[in-house]
Amino acid sequence: MAQEDVFKKIVSHCKEYGFVFPSSDIYDGLGAVYDYGQNGVELKNNIKQYWWQSMVLLHENIVGIDSAIFMHPTVWKASGHVDAFNDPLIDNRDSKKRYRADVLIEDQIAKYEEKIEKEVAKARKRFGDSFDEAQYRATSPRVAEQQKKRDALHERYSQAMNAMDLAELKQIILDEEIVCPISGTRNWTDVRQFNLMFKTEVGSTADGASTIYLRPETAQGIFVNYLNVQKTGRMKIPFGIAQIGKAFRNEIVARQFIFRMREFEQMEMQFFVKPGTELEWFDKWKQTRLAWHKALGFGDENYRFHDHEKLAHYANAASDIEFHMPFGFKEVEGIHSRTNFDLSQHAKFSGRKIEYFDPETNESYTPYVIETSIGVDRMFLSVMCHSYQEEKLEGGDTRVVLKLPAALAPTKLAVMPLVKKDGLPEKAREIMDDLKFHFNCKYDEKDSIGKRYRRQDAVGTPFCITIDHDTLQDGCVTLRDRDTMEQQRVAIADLRGLLEERVSLTSLLKKI
Repeated sequence: MAQEDVFKKIVSHCKEYGFVFPSSDIYDGLGAVYDYGQNGVELKNNIKQYWWQSMVLLHENIVGIDSAIFMHPTVWKASGHVDAFNDPLIDNRDSKKRYRADVLIEDQIAKYEEKIEKEVAKARKRFGDSFDEAQYRATSPRVAEQQKKRDALHERYSQAMNAMDLAELKQIILDEEIVCPISGTRNWTDVRQFNLMFKTEVGSTADGASTIYLRPETAQGIFVNYLNVQKTGRMKIPFGIAQIGKAFRNEIVARQFIFRMREFEQMEMQFFVKPGTELEWFDKWKQTRLAWHKALGFGDENYRFHDHEKLAHYANAASDIEFHMPFGFKEVEGIHSRTNFDLSQHAKFSGRKIEYFDPETNESYTPYVIETSIGVDRMFLSVMCHSYQEEKLEGGDTRVVLKLPAALAPTKLAVMPLVKKDGLPEKAREIMDDLKFHFNCKYDEKDSIGKRYRRQDAVGTPFCITIDHDTLQDGCVTLRDRDTMEQQRVAIADLRGLLEERVSLTSLLKKI
């Protein structure tokens, strides 16, 4: 099945099973805005808890805050967002559609990479076990031809973006014969800049209102609270401040479901270090964050680092962790060495002295910062994309199953009486009432046991227990594993300990 078709099925599955709905659905939705349903919010909260505990629970020198969405407008002037938070946009005159020029070019680069991978895949199938992939990539004329085109385009694109040469970006689009996906034509306008921040007003009267912005990132809320946290927490460098919160960007090209939205959620941690040690910490946090992702068990081959060639004005190093989505490798997390830009700018614009006094060296300095920033929604999408599977069963049947990491699954246990009589529902409720204090459990007695299993498979419930007539005699239930579909008899008294070992966040955190 084509990856594009798989992605469409995942999007449909998210709505059908209560994970993600289009916002304002009864009014035909609002572009690039989504609501999380009853299962989606549980999965999302579990992802956030996994990140939060990996930061503040596992590190004695990292604390958390929750800063406001509304901030003083000078914050965004100091940070550079008012003057420099722009995307290069281009319009197609025939379709009247607007696109990000950089995204169009990056998609073209990805097409060259896809052609290379298709050639490698065909060769692998042709040669079988004797296939030497490294040798084939080095010697194949077809691979060499596509690689040459890809590298030349990438070099030209990098130079244009570093110089923010808008005319060159348009020329690349024309030279590569990139067409509008809607009209199929190359009738493009010039490329121009567009600021992504949402504006609003605060104040009781129109005359007295002042313009403020919805925050486009959560990081600045951490920087402006650096002194508050450092002093009240008596924090010693190196230390970090973590935050989870909403951010807003007026994305013109919002696409790929919840991958790029106008209202989204970030999990960010700013780690303050001594100047001169930042690149060492940058490398350490790259590996620490990659280990967090790999602990989910999605396969090392699905992750890669993408080191930035075009650095933001505040950074001296930057790298993305990319995950293999159905539409290619895409960024899910960024690790950046932000130098001392942010704190220095806020000191300049606020007139406050923002420094750290180091008692060991008896000197004061403005700390450097390592940032780890991960999109909750993108992380949610990567989890869904990897977990969604369609399996052929004996007898020709097919089951749709979400093989979510057990610690992240919305529901940990489904409690099912075999029939709705003979005291089985009462016994099932008794078990449910005991376990619900420890896990998110669901009670299900409707339809045949087979249909109930399929229903729980579709929402990713890792375990189901069936209460049958023997349960009333031997005090045991049948425990079914979602992934293997294997069943075993387990004593009711052992259920809590057995499940805690397999579904708790602690079991996941210990793998990092």
